[in-house]
Amino acid sequence: MAVLPIRLYPDPVLRVRCPEVVEFDSELAKLVDNMIETMHVAPGIGLAAPQIGVEKRLAVVDLSAGDDPEQLWVLVNPHIGETSGSWVEDEGCLSIPDFTEKVPRPHEIEVTAQSVTGEPLQVSATGWLARAICHEVDHLEGVLFVDHLSGLRRERARRALKRLR
Repeated sequence: MAVLPIRLYPDPVLRVRCPEVVEFDSELAKLVDNMIETMHVAPGIGLAAPQIGVEKRLAVVDLSAGDDPEQLWVLVNPHIGETSGSWVEDEGCLSIPDFTEKVPRPHEIEVTAQSVTGEPLQVSATGWLARAICHEVDHLEGVLFVDHLSGLRRERARRALKRLR
């Protein structure tokens, strides 16, 4: 496995809507292993393919940060269906270091995806897992967490992003 460089804002790949994965092969499996390693070393609890410069609908999420293999989710071609509830909590991003802000997200989500081998997956997620999955799926659409901000929070984010340029 390899630790891959994480792309930082304003890298244009972070604004790309990623195409679906169509080939479920050893290259995809290797990419997933490298993404998991990169996420854990960062350290982070989620990583989307565009964050390492790969334009594919692929994300990994692990709330345990590598401590519990049961909490690792590999989501290929994820789609968020039904959502319910709403809560606001601090979020950060490996691609926007040293900046967090309160972001509204659904409290519960239903997700359909595929595994690394192409098998269908259905995930019912609540709380932090729902938040992390929403954050990573946003990356696959070219959306950053700061795009969900408004008013003074958006202005604060704009200034922070300007410093990163």
